[in-house]
Amino acid sequence: MRIGEVAAAAGVGVQTLRFYERRGLVKPSRLVSGYRNYTPDVVAVIRFIKQSQELGYTLGEIKQLLSLRARPSGNAAEVRTLAQAKLRDVENKLERLHRMRDELTHLLDACECGGDITRCPTLDALDHAAV
Repeated sequence: MRIGEVAAAAGVGVQTLRFYERRGLVKPSRLVSGYRNYTPDVVAVIRFIKQSQELGYTLGEIKQLLSLRARPSGNAAEVRTLAQAKLRDVENKLERLHRMRDELTHLLDACECGGDITRCPTLDALDHAAV
């Protein structure tokens, strides 16, 4: 398959495929003419990459997952370890987001400036935090 065909079938842009190739996630062969030649299974690989990104995996982590996927025997524990680490990352991000929400809510509740920018608790809090 040519790069445009793969991109269309996988629902990504041609530049995305080239990027994945540079990162070593997909490895097309080259025709004598120099054109990239992809096997039909690369569409499933691209979908795997996109789904993994949706779950928050980095491209480095996805490369590991692809490597584990390529040798399915005896690596379930490694996949589980990666998934557990990703879950911890997500939980940490959620915790930070909750703190951000609480702080913004507090600042908005304290806002009584009535249009007077010199009495803005949000700007005051940001000024003091920057020190």
